[in-house]
Amino acid sequence: MLDPFWVLVAVVALALVFDFTNGWHDTANAIATVVGTRTLSPAMAILMAALLNIAGAFFSTEVAKAIGKDIVDPNHVTLIVLLSALLAVILWNIITVMLGLPTSSSHALIGSLIGAAVAYKGTAILQTHGILMILVALLISPVLGALVGAGLIKLIRALFSNIPRSKVKRTFKPLQIFSSAFMAFSHGAADAQKAMGIIAMALVAYGSHTELYVPDWVKIAAGLAMGLGTAMGGRKIIHTIGSRLSRLETPQGFAAETGAALLLATVAKIGIPVSTTHTITGAIMGVGAAERVRSVRWSVATKIVYAWILTLPVTALMGYVFYTIFKVLEG
Repeated sequence: MLDPFWVLVAVVALALVFDFTNGWHDTANAIATVVGTRTLSPAMAILMAALLNIAGAFFSTEVAKAIGKDIVDPNHVTLIVLLSALLAVILWNIITVMLGLPTSSSHALIGSLIGAAVAYKGTAILQTHGILMILVALLISPVLGALVGAGLIKLIRALFSNIPRSKVKRTFKPLQIFSSAFMAFSHGAADAQKAMGIIAMALVAYGSHTELYVPDWVKIAAGLAMGLGTAMGGRKIIHTIGSRLSRLETPQGFAAETGAALLLATVAKIGIPVSTTHTITGAIMGVGAAERVRSVRWSVATKIVYAWILTLPVTALMGYVFYTIFKVLEG
């Protein structure tokens, strides 16, 4: 029989490792365009993103509550379920960052939780309505990102139509630093909360809390873990999003980042856990297609979509397998 206290310690530690891999995996979400347009060096962009990820973690806890309540009933979940889910999502993040695939850590976490919960008690403890709402939001986020990004670049082109293109690029260089910073802050606000939600669930499962809420020490730990992960930088994914997906200039990078950041900050405050990866990728594709459809490398985009589709079922299977292994070990 595993000691519940040490299982709790393991869950908290792995939740912070997940946050680290999330930051490592999703560095590109905040800085790919600013690096792709050569507005900032990779080192400076990564440092800026890491600090603002930490700041964003304190923006809201609504997403953490949604993760803690809307996927699996927190009153009927065990520490082993959470441990299994975290191992699955961390493994998936490591695999995809090594391959340079910008998949969704949000999808991976949801899939892992569902798989581990089903292995534990079937579908009875799943919050079906909450899961459907979250999945709809995750599917819509890249579409909204594309629409907002396309709308912003069209507006920019209309407002600056009589100004030479080279001067427009110079004008938007400092503005893109701002938009990249805003995106980094919004990423921290949206994604650091996912680890917070898992730790809050673990505290309820252990019995130290009777209701789900996020203590201050959890906010601090999650923010620091994500910031450290971002500082490590997933450089392959930065290259995929910033250079391979679409050729970007500074006005386009500004439009993509600003559009995605506005959406992410809004849903983080409301409490809807969407994917930062999906949102910024959709925004970049929308901006590129609005300028010239052929400027988007659709073969790269197709591979990314395939990875998105695979994430949920693969991580659900992994979560199920990890839980089964733990039950066998427990005897």
